Amino acid sequence: MPERAWQYRCDTMQYRQVPKNGDQLSALGFGAMRLPTKRLGIDEERATRQIHTAIDNGVNYIDTAVPYHGGESERFLGRALSGGYREKVKLATKLPPWSVKTREDMDRILDIQLKKLQTDHIDYYLLHSLEANQWKRLFELGVLEFLDSAKAAGKIRNAGFSFHGDRKTFTAIIDAYDWTFCQIQYNFLDETNQAGTEGLRYAAAKNIAVMVMEPLRGGMLAGKLPADVEQVYREAGTKQSAAAWALRWVWNHPEVTVVLSGMNDEAHIAENIKTCEDALPDSMTPGDLATVAKVAATYRKLIKVNCTGCAYCMPCPFGVNIPQCFSLYNDYAMGLNRMMSRGFYGLQLMGGMGTPADASLCRNCGKCMKACPQKIAIPVELNNVRRTLGGLSTKLMIPLVRLMFSPKVKE
Repeated sequence: MPERAWQYRCDTMQYRQVPKNGDQLSALGFGAMRLPTKRLGIDEERATRQIHTAIDNGVNYIDTAVPYHGGESERFLGRALSGGYREKVKLATKLPPWSVKTREDMDRILDIQLKKLQTDHIDYYLLHSLEANQWKRLFELGVLEFLDSAKAAGKIRNAGFSFHGDRKTFTAIIDAYDWTFCQIQYNFLDETNQAGTEGLRYAAAKNIAVMVMEPLRGGMLAGKLPADVEQVYREAGTKQSAAAWALRWVWNHPEVTVVLSGMNDEAHIAENIKTCEDALPDSMTPGDLATVAKVAATYRKLIKVNCTGCAYCMPCPFGVNIPQCFSLYNDYAMGLNRMMSRGFYGLQLMGGMGTPADASLCRNCGKCMKACPQKIAIPVELNNVRRTLGGLSTKLMIPLVRLMFSPKVKE
């Protein structure tokens, strides 16, 4: 692998260098996909405060995309980064292939994004969520000429792509253009999935910066853990959170440039910034790596559905909340308070608090499978969810859970 230059500022934030342009990017990037919400929309005051805090503490890479928060993430960032914050960061967003029908659409969409983001250029512009079919279609529509044209016009500074396909397609895309960067899903459960470790190293060998998404697998690798996983971490004797273990594992790879975190909690932001300071490449000990490997093996025995909660399968034409179904199903399978998992399924999905969105609504149309980056057999798995969580036991719990979680409002 070609030698990669690194620069660290360990007293505050760690920075890693983009090989092709020399940019020093914070190893921790702020993903604007899961911002705090309020009344079904972005909690702008809180989210703005969080983003400003992250930037003030050295984070200088912000990632968004057209579909995030129902199309409002870009527009929100345009407002949040005003007042001098836009100049402090490298901003990344993405061309949505599903909205592109012609070569002209690419220019039109980019101009709309620039207006939403209140900027005259995108620092890091990606082709969103590529896999074999979308790549072939965009290529034939002239997407590489579009990227060259947009760079020449100064509308984008660096071209890249995010990826949710097979390794063969990843290699072909890497070889097709002079990319500055790419973005892959990578964590200790996905070493052999999608691009995987092999793809990570292949891109780095071409001096392409690698941005990592889903380092916590949609939050599954942090927060409340299965008892067996907690036991492995306890045996390690290192006092740090599960999130810190997972993030350190990704940062341990020298091929990784930026790790994106969908941060929406103040304590998590502070912890991630602190963890990033000394999570340098090759800094984990053999014992640390053995612990993570054991945790990964433990999870693989428990997980039912490999869903990351990305929601590319949504909206379901029949109203199923697919990510939530799988999240509660996995929680139940991993023993994460099974009664609560069943109760929330009834409350949130079976109409306990409004419109039903449970797995029984699935009509096997297959639309979700075409959109799923993980290639999950969604209708089959939804049937498993229905059989496990959708029975009489759950229905009987709904009145009690509704009473617990929707008390009368007092003056």
